Amino acid sequence: MGKMKFGKTKIPGVFIIEIDTFSDERGSFIKIFHEKTFKEFKLDCEFREVFYSISNKNVIRGMHFQNPPYDHSKLIHVPFGSILDVVLDIRKGSPTFGDFIDIELSNNKSIYIPKGCAHGFLSLENNTNTTYLQTTIHKPDFDCGIKWNSFEMNWPIKNPMISERDHRFVAFNDFKSPFIFLGNL
Repeated sequence: MGKMKFGKTKIPGVFIIEIDTFSDERGSFIKIFHEKTFKEFKLDCEFREVFYSISNKNVIRGMHFQNPPYDHSKLIHVPFGSILDVVLDIRKGSPTFGDFIDIELSNNKSIYIPKGCAHGFLSLENNTNTTYLQTTIHKPDFDCGIKWNSFEMNWPIKNPMISERDHRFVAFNDFKSPFIFLGNL
């Protein structure tokens, strides 16, 4: 029960995790994290904080990250609803610098995002719950982002709901990355 299947993506260090669900007449039981399994993949999994957001349909949140020395890896899971999750590689020297992936996430998949990647998503349903496990504590002075529509992602929505803060982020082409790619993960 509770097995996880890790799938590599084109971005080094980003994994899609398929999750087994145990269901019976009572409902479902799902394991989204298992330290030993994460360590087998050499993933930073000493999570320090857990957040969750509840988003209405057509909300875009992103593209967020925290600058060094408070940069963090993240595990994203959607217990309720669904999102189009987007990860942008912003690590200088990475073979995929400036590339991104997008994947629909719901309760049977999670995504692991290493340090040096910006993260955002489009909520596809009302009341979507997105849970974030992070390896560092949130530090507002180091919290940062890249404008959601300033790279080649073709978001499947014309008029998303976006916070003023996310509108003010720097465009990808004007971004000076403090992140350095440390090799294949």
